[in-house]
Amino acid sequence: MKTLTLSEQKIADLFDNKITAAQWTNWKWQLAHSIRDIDTIEKLLNVEFSQNDREKIIKTAEKFPISVTPYYLSLIDTSDMENDPVYKQAIPSVSELITSKSEMSDPLAEDKDSPVGGITHRYPDRVLLLASNVCSMYCRHCTRKRRVGDVDYIPDKKTIERAIDYIKNTPKVRDVLLSGGDPFLLPDDYLDWILSKLDKIEHVEVVRIGTRTPVVLPYRITDELIEMLKTHQPLWINTHFNHPREITSSSRMALRKLADGGFPLGNQSVLLAGVNDCPRIMKKLMHKLVQNRVRPYYLYQCDLSEGLAHFRTPVGKGIEIVESLIGHTSGFAVPTYVIDAPGGGGKIPVMPNYLISWSTNKVVLRNYEGVITTYKEPDSYEPIFCDRNCDDCRLHLKLDDADEYKAMGIGKLLADFDKTISLTPANNERHSRRNL
Repeated sequence: MKTLTLSEQKIADLFDNKITAAQWTNWKWQLAHSIRDIDTIEKLLNVEFSQNDREKIIKTAEKFPISVTPYYLSLIDTSDMENDPVYKQAIPSVSELITSKSEMSDPLAEDKDSPVGGITHRYPDRVLLLASNVCSMYCRHCTRKRRVGDVDYIPDKKTIERAIDYIKNTPKVRDVLLSGGDPFLLPDDYLDWILSKLDKIEHVEVVRIGTRTPVVLPYRITDELIEMLKTHQPLWINTHFNHPREITSSSRMALRKLADGGFPLGNQSVLLAGVNDCPRIMKKLMHKLVQNRVRPYYLYQCDLSEGLAHFRTPVGKGIEIVESLIGHTSGFAVPTYVIDAPGGGGKIPVMPNYLISWSTNKVVLRNYEGVITTYKEPDSYEPIFCDRNCDDCRLHLKLDDADEYKAMGIGKLLADFDKTISLTPANNERHSRRNL
């Protein structure tokens, strides 16, 4: 049984000094006791906001509601609260009410790229399935702030069925991303139902789930959830850590369960001013992630959603951070820095420039140290002219799995892929009589 940290125990006692560790680590208890008002925030953090600050928080929450799990609230460092990265992601700021002309309620045009309810189909071979609109926490930097707390956006079973029918009737879709909200806020049996429906679609090769529960509600990753998910491989899971302080003993346990369950794990961070816009912070976050078997996947430039101007950094800050990672740490610890293009253009990689110049037979490159070098191009390269006539192509276009057919002797009998049950000499007299 988990032992509560001092900060967890302090907040648990302020709820009720009879709360046990078993209750605190029950994800349903955490959700039932989510903090949604400033009075409870003050009580549990044992702080008192000025009247001016109270009014600002209340005014902001009227447009963009508050919801924070007791667990995530317990991570706030009250000795430096206003600069604390957890506080900034969880507690409303009046800056959210400042809207610039460039901001939009739906900057990524997800609604416009929705052929049926619950589906965003932007890329040729993959779709976004909005399986849930419920979150365990309302992140202040959420790109879908327009939907937070809006019951009209919660998809019912009929909406999900129509979305799955669209996937079934669109053979080019090979990859489905479940998002929301947070799919892990669905009951196990309901999520199992959705995944089972997708499993039956032959052209769907892989399913991904985007979740922030390992960050803000790690107790949701139960043994029962893992056992259910294991029946739906291949399944990829992406989470959303933004700062090293979010990786705790509880989140490590959640990640360990997922990794031990056989699920490839990725992480998508958002670059947030005043939270993680620092090369040192980002490098530490990436190192903590890979220590916990999570591959850094994307570093997002903050979207042009309404009320996020105070979180946005110049693109140059993201370039600086990536520059501080490439060559200075393991390649698999470097995320791809992307801007999700306004208007629905999709993710555009933005990286430092390592190609300085090039000519007909040589390219000039620089490395992370500033060393400038050259790479000699081949003197004679004869590309295969592609007239789209694949039948006459000289390339090896047999793209299915290779047949493992070369086992011989006893190895052939031991091989599971070969149905041979016995080996018989070519001149066996008994077998020669069978031809008579």
